[in-house]
Amino acid sequence: MALKIGTQAPNFKLPATGNKQFELEKDFKGQACIIYFYPKDFTPGCTQEACDFRDNFSFFKNLDIPIVGISRDTIKTHEEFKAANQLPFDLLSDKSGDVCAAYKALIPILKVPKRVTYLLDANHQIKAIYDDLFGARKHIMQMIEEVQKA
Repeated sequence: MALKIGTQAPNFKLPATGNKQFELEKDFKGQACIIYFYPKDFTPGCTQEACDFRDNFSFFKNLDIPIVGISRDTIKTHEEFKAANQLPFDLLSDKSGDVCAAYKALIPILKVPKRVTYLLDANHQIKAIYDDLFGARKHIMQMIEEVQKA
């Protein structure tokens, strides 16, 4: 089960594509944002989900809502995945799984990230959640719907 709506999103620091270090409170300070967790680069569902976020990126960019994707893959694999799919947003590497666990986005025994998407407000409180491992296509549509409600 994902974190609850209305709770404060945990801050974290992770390595990001583009040879960067990402920190939620610093890099997205004062901004609403989308953080999506996904199981693995180059798998069909994860590729579809990433491409759906890519194809709808301008919708969120126009509202000043940045996006990041997080999995346990390496930065090297993330760079290849990002390039292969022309993703306009950064991917973050949570090798330890600690951030996935903090966001309740880790399948317990397998230690593989679940497919969970969070919409945070400008104060980084959780405004919306979509938690569906098998509904990759639904994540982007749910976030668009949530943003349009606001």
